[in-house]
Amino acid sequence: MSERTHHHVPWFIWPFWAILRLVGFIIEMAGRLVGAILGFVFIVVGVIISLTVIGAIVGVPLAAFGALLFFRSLLG
Repeated sequence: MSERTHHHVPWFIWPFWAILRLVGFIIEMAGRLVGAILGFVFIVVGVIISLTVIGAIVGVPLAAFGALLFFRSLLG
């Protein structure tokens, strides 16, 4: 995704830099949690829809997409 570069941060800017890094980390973790929850919901809905023969056309790809989203959110 993004390369993290290590560079020197002046001491007087460090508190602001640290707060921004913390906020970025919290937002990233919240996004991963939302992605994992949505992935799990898509898996469950896909399996439920797949119980009918006609619904399997939509349910199987939905469950597969949910699995991909879920594992991508967890493995990052």
